[in-house]
Amino acid sequence: MAHDGQDVMASKAILIDDLLTLTGAAVAPAEAILEKAKSALKALVAVDGRVSSHAVEENQTATHGLAWLATYVESLRQMQNWATRLQADGKFGEVEQLIHQIAFGEYLWQIYGGIPMNQGEVLRLQDIGLSQEDMGVLMTPEVMTLTQTANTQAARIRLVELMQERAAEITVGTSGLEEELEMIREQFRRYAVENVIPHAHEWHLRDELIPMEVINELAEMGVFGLTIPEEFGGFGLSKASMCVVSEELSRGYIGVGSLGTRSEIAAELIIAGGTDEQKQKWLPRLASGETLPTAVFTEPNTGSDLGSLKTRAKQDDNGDWILNGNKTWITHAARTHVMTVLARTVPGTEDYKGLSMFLAEKTPGTDDAPWQDPGISGGEIEVLGYRGMKEYTLNFDDFKVKGENLLGGEEGKGFKQLMETFESARIQTAARAIGVAASALDLGMQYAQDRKQFGKSLIEFPRVANKLAMMAVEIMIARQLTYFSAFEKDEGRRCDVEAGMAKLLGARVAWAAADNALQIHGGNGFALEYAISRVLCDARILNIFEGAAEIQAQVIARRILG
Repeated sequence: MAHDGQDVMASKAILIDDLLTLTGAAVAPAEAILEKAKSALKALVAVDGRVSSHAVEENQTATHGLAWLATYVESLRQMQNWATRLQADGKFGEVEQLIHQIAFGEYLWQIYGGIPMNQGEVLRLQDIGLSQEDMGVLMTPEVMTLTQTANTQAARIRLVELMQERAAEITVGTSGLEEELEMIREQFRRYAVENVIPHAHEWHLRDELIPMEVINELAEMGVFGLTIPEEFGGFGLSKASMCVVSEELSRGYIGVGSLGTRSEIAAELIIAGGTDEQKQKWLPRLASGETLPTAVFTEPNTGSDLGSLKTRAKQDDNGDWILNGNKTWITHAARTHVMTVLARTVPGTEDYKGLSMFLAEKTPGTDDAPWQDPGISGGEIEVLGYRGMKEYTLNFDDFKVKGENLLGGEEGKGFKQLMETFESARIQTAARAIGVAASALDLGMQYAQDRKQFGKSLIEFPRVANKLAMMAVEIMIARQLTYFSAFEKDEGRRCDVEAGMAKLLGARVAWAAADNALQIHGGNGFALEYAISRVLCDARILNIFEGAAEIQAQVIARRILG
């Protein structure tokens, strides 16, 4: 494909040092506009010096917009850190340079002109209360150079040319991770290509559970014990390793990539809040895959408002607990061995303070008889995508839980215990989103190369190449934000904001990638026989589960506002 040689930053025309100097200098103005936005929003939502929940809701567009703005600024920081590390290691090649300059050119323009929170809502700085004079802090020579010359059609076409030349590489651009993690990536990419991708679409079309053979193979590969400490039978690896595994398995099929999520969250709950006896009993079983868990939190009329849960547990004369209530959107419920159940145990409470967490044991069911134990029943929820584990409603009617299975042996701690898992859950979801986006890019790229129209391949048309280039760029942005949150978690630092940002952006990137890849397929993309139709359905859930985008933005903004 030809590209405009006169474009200043199309490919190698700009020196690496100059590019990194420009992008490095552009971070500070972005940070400055974020500070102005925070000050302006505080003036809107503060009452007597404190952030008012009512005022936050009244100014929801501005509040959520602040979260998106902060996410973009953090994305630019992490892209700059990524590029600087690669340059120091001698790995900042032409592909990486193009990704970096396009990322800065696009995201700086969006900060100034409008950040898409979704397809129909664009956040503009004036929505947060900023004036044109306030926005003047962005008018530095470096920012203006990048917005005018970095993200051009020529740069995007050149990137796609290089993507075709380097098609054998697993990621578009060097990830920046250490060699050990890239070896893990290679292992799981190979497994997905050989054992998941050939079957995933058929599993989806038939709405079938992922075969137990696959689950057993993943158990043997250590997927369920990746981050569980070695003393409890796990590998004791980093959250970054979990990101890599989740990415590559989800790139094969999000259902397979999500199998490890349940073990990850159950293990986090037990590690953070369990008794010594509970850790000794459950963690080795989770790590080996002998015990498959499911999370049982959501209820029909509560959604994200977990503090208002109605399911109740009452202790009987033998010290056991009797559960009554209804749950919904329970993933992989039928054939699992243990449920982490959030239920109300403290009489007279109507908020999160009365909730407790249980490790409720159950008998795995079969396709014909999913519920084997007295006091538990339910039904399948038919869904568009994310089908490999199935979704269920659950009904508890005097369902018995052993007294020893109250997590931590204390009542009223359930919500706090669950909150301690949110960081890992959102990092993991962001990694799954990257995998889904990468799958969309794989499918879109292949179809664009193979499909001929008007005498040439689709990939030779600039607007097709544009779509593929932006998929690659935004996947790398989401990846760096996700890895940053994982590193923060591994270092023991609070990272709920960073993890939330990674999930917020990753979900949008996955949906955009799937939508654009389907567009490249044209009418064929709308046909069920093409895998991109599945990826589109799978991508849509990412903006909803583990915290809907709106809830995610609310949480981020509240934390930023202090």
